[in-house]
Amino acid sequence: MTGDRQDMIDIKSETSAVVTSILVAAGDRVGNGQLLATTELMKMRQEFHAPAGGLIDAVNAREGDILEPGTILVRLRRTEENTDSQGGTASAEISTPRLLEDIVDKHAALEDSARSEAVARRQAKGMRTARANLADLVDPGSFVEYGALAVAAQRRKFAIETLREKSPADGIITGIGTVNAGLFGEVASACAVMAVDYTVMAGTQGYFHHKKIDRLLGVLRDDPIPLVVFAEGGGGRPNDVDLSDISFSGLDVPSFYRFAQLSGRAPRVAIVAGRCFAGNAAFAGCADLVIMTRDANLGMGGPAMIEGGGLGRFEPESIGAAEAQWKNGVADLLVEDEAAAVAVAKKYLGYFQGQLAEWTTSDQDHLRVAVPEDRQLAYDIRKVIETLADSGSVLEMRAGFGPGMVTALIRIAGKPLGLIANNPLHLGGAIDPEACDKAARFLQLCDAFGLPMLSLCDTPGFMVGPEIEAQAQVRHTGRLFLAGANFRGAFCTVILRKGYGLGAQAMAGGSFHRSRFTVSWPTGEVGAMGLEGAVRLGARTELAAIEDEDKRKALFDKLVARAYERGKAANAASLVEFDAVIDPAETRRWVLRALSSPGRAGSGPAPRFIDAW
Repeated sequence: MTGDRQDMIDIKSETSAVVTSILVAAGDRVGNGQLLATTELMKMRQEFHAPAGGLIDAVNAREGDILEPGTILVRLRRTEENTDSQGGTASAEISTPRLLEDIVDKHAALEDSARSEAVARRQAKGMRTARANLADLVDPGSFVEYGALAVAAQRRKFAIETLREKSPADGIITGIGTVNAGLFGEVASACAVMAVDYTVMAGTQGYFHHKKIDRLLGVLRDDPIPLVVFAEGGGGRPNDVDLSDISFSGLDVPSFYRFAQLSGRAPRVAIVAGRCFAGNAAFAGCADLVIMTRDANLGMGGPAMIEGGGLGRFEPESIGAAEAQWKNGVADLLVEDEAAAVAVAKKYLGYFQGQLAEWTTSDQDHLRVAVPEDRQLAYDIRKVIETLADSGSVLEMRAGFGPGMVTALIRIAGKPLGLIANNPLHLGGAIDPEACDKAARFLQLCDAFGLPMLSLCDTPGFMVGPEIEAQAQVRHTGRLFLAGANFRGAFCTVILRKGYGLGAQAMAGGSFHRSRFTVSWPTGEVGAMGLEGAVRLGARTELAAIEDEDKRKALFDKLVARAYERGKAANAASLVEFDAVIDPAETRRWVLRALSSPGRAGSGPAPRFIDAW
């Protein structure tokens, strides 16, 4: 736009256009920003303003002229500039455009500060709002919200302003922020969130509610990142009347299959507080991790659905109570309240975000006495795990279910990994169907997201007997073998005490030589089956021939002691059945050596999905 001389400015038309007005004449004095002329092209008006204060030197166009690109409309002789007190060019004060003000106001109306009555009702129940939970989860200033201005599909019944008050965001907050930013260096910490707002129509799922979910899940399908779902409320909303002419069942919505499709692609966490039934429960049931607060209820059908099915009338609190879901394995973690749920969700996500640079650990010498030398004396496996792992790094999952198996995420020297361990305080560490399912699914979870596995083996084998076989033990043990054999990361096995039979093989991924390493503590003992059982079977005739009970017991004890000597860790290691007998205090060093190799240990395609069970 500048002319040949420094103090002359040519105001030009950059495109073809028709002059609609010339507002100045030669000799006029104009101020910085003053409107000089307007043109029109394809119904769009363009305004030309003075870029500085000065005098109009010439006007080269008239109203109605058809301009060619580059035509000069007005020539301005600059006589002054708009400057600040320091001599720099000052910007004119920018006022907020009316349309922007309207949008800002609409977004402000969604905040808790603008919904005092709804917030008060929520807080009276001792619960937090969806936006309060969201603010606690994501890093400050990081969240971008999708579909914030949606309202319920009920415009036939209510005016739009009424709907904005009754159904802000159509009852669900969706978007993407970051979680644990900076905790793991430069590692990306993006996280998607779906937070159901129970204060909006009891958290029911309406048309635009689902559309927002589908939009977010579509984004994650192309760019998988972790997803946290605050699942609360009922199922489908029956009174979205705008859809009455085009939809009846709503069973064609893609929300549930899109959510399920994300399984194994990025971690998905469901936080359940309050009442969560039907559609919201379906999302929770497909998540990798279910966190429930103690006062929560979770079920595939709420009171209305149960009564509608002719099954009786029940209070919501009697359906899928948290304590019951904790014991039956539906809930992976049981916490006191929403604040605790958010805190543990952030901790869980951290295991998949990277290595911590700083960590502390207990004195590893304590491991030398963690397993009693008396082979028939039980001990607390959780104390062993807490000592072995970095301090404060153990996150045990599904502790209320399958007590014979411990599954936990831990860190060693800041590195995240999964851990399975037999619990000798339950059935002597024997592996029952619940323990099989619990460990198998945990192996799938860790394998899907590239976490190595540490197995602490102390088992007499799989549980047997008529009662246990009636529980489909054969298929449950098969799940554990399949999950272990197809685990693609580093698999490390440490025999703490008993390593017997097929159960011990399954704890090692299918074979003592399948693991990246299999080592034993000095207290270890191995065999094709438990020593006592092996002696009873192998020496049945010889023992039966002895009538005197004391003599029979003496022979039995002698044969068991002989078998124990053959099965002691040192003897089995000398036959290269496993790799070494180690000082328990050296266990972390062995694990870290195994984790130092880059990439996955195994081969083959990634798992298609993680079992819900």
